[in-house]
Amino acid sequence: MTRAAFWFTQDLRIEDNPGLQAVLACAQSVAFVYVLNPADFEHRNYQQKAMCHNRWRFLCESLIDLNKQLHRRGHSLMLLVGEPSEAVSQFIRQHNVQTLGVAHQVGWFEQQALSRIESQHTNLAVVRRWNTTLFNADDIEPGPLGSFSRFRNTMEKKGTPVSPISATMPQPWPAPFEGDDFGRPHQAFISQLHQYAREFQQVAIDSTGVSELDFSGGEMHAQNHLKTYFETRLADTYKQTRNELDDWSSSTKFSPYLAIGNISPKQIWQRLKQYEHEQGANDSTYWIGFELLWREYFQWLLLQNGKRSFLFQGNAKDKPLTSFYPERFAKWCKGETPYPLVNACMHQLNATGYMSNRGRQIVASCFVNELALDWRFGAAYFQQQLLDYDVASNWGNWQYIAGVGADPRGGRFFNIEKQTQLYDAKGAFITQWQGRDTLTQLDSVDAADWPI
Repeated sequence: MTRAAFWFTQDLRIEDNPGLQAVLACAQSVAFVYVLNPADFEHRNYQQKAMCHNRWRFLCESLIDLNKQLHRRGHSLMLLVGEPSEAVSQFIRQHNVQTLGVAHQVGWFEQQALSRIESQHTNLAVVRRWNTTLFNADDIEPGPLGSFSRFRNTMEKKGTPVSPISATMPQPWPAPFEGDDFGRPHQAFISQLHQYAREFQQVAIDSTGVSELDFSGGEMHAQNHLKTYFETRLADTYKQTRNELDDWSSSTKFSPYLAIGNISPKQIWQRLKQYEHEQGANDSTYWIGFELLWREYFQWLLLQNGKRSFLFQGNAKDKPLTSFYPERFAKWCKGETPYPLVNACMHQLNATGYMSNRGRQIVASCFVNELALDWRFGAAYFQQQLLDYDVASNWGNWQYIAGVGADPRGGRFFNIEKQTQLYDAKGAFITQWQGRDTLTQLDSVDAADWPI
């Protein structure tokens, strides 16, 4: 009797989940697990946490939604706590798991965790699928990936052969493992999340899954948002509005759902192509696909570069001419710099977990160029704060700004005064997010005018 477990990672959904489908097709009994790592809530990542309260709430909402869907099919989601490879290994031993299903991992540390599991369980069959990308590995040309422009041109010339959405799940599903834990009431699952919230010193979550933010986690909310976005014809003007700093309808807002896997990039791509077929394609609809390709590029770049994606020098010939100034870093994080637009963007991020793409470029450029700070600390702070944190996109974009990524042209500099005139000429965004209320000089000095 084949006993299988599926380990959900950044693919918290049922539909278009090839790995889940493969496990269900081969198992006679099955369990579903997700790992909560206490280390994510400790200051281990350049003195930052890996997750703050906004993303924790979004994660909880997504897990609640996923458990509801599993419960309708006679199953429940098991929450494991600990370092991922140790937690999953212990579950495999305790329940005599013969097959483990999991999405292909692009992150360096995530790959290492999976390698440790395989080394400890040599008889374990591991079923991997590309659950979080548009393409499969066979679609990517061998050799160095190069710049994004090269990648985009290559994929567009090939007609961007996005692999089809996976078929409907088999019915009925395999039976759950024996034991009360695998068929517990949904309310017990929510109570367990409350317990972990207290243990991790995070905000509590309510049983409705409703967030104070405009973003509510879960596959149901992701699918509703996808449907609404294209029904309202916002795609027709995306290119003209995408650089707005603070407007719900200015950009697609798919990124939080993509990052956690409430929706797949293939589902968005398919809906985009359907929209172009029905309503006509234009520069804006092309640009939505363009942004999906940017995200895709960073996934494969991280997979290719591995730990170099996290090193100070990255892919560059020389190290950046930056350092670490604790006071400057603290002021940037709090939005207390000499730059009102930067302050407003950071206040928005800290309050909501969201910042526009344009805002991210501006504050990252300020971090590297005006403040001369080590880019890795900025990437770590974004990792902590962003609702839509994605390991490949976040660290890849920071390397791009810092000039240590794959782009041969070097880093990116954004003139803050010019950006302010372009995107907040009347100061409405700065006023709304109190960017001028926290202006300070860059460095404190003592009586002899030495930096403190």
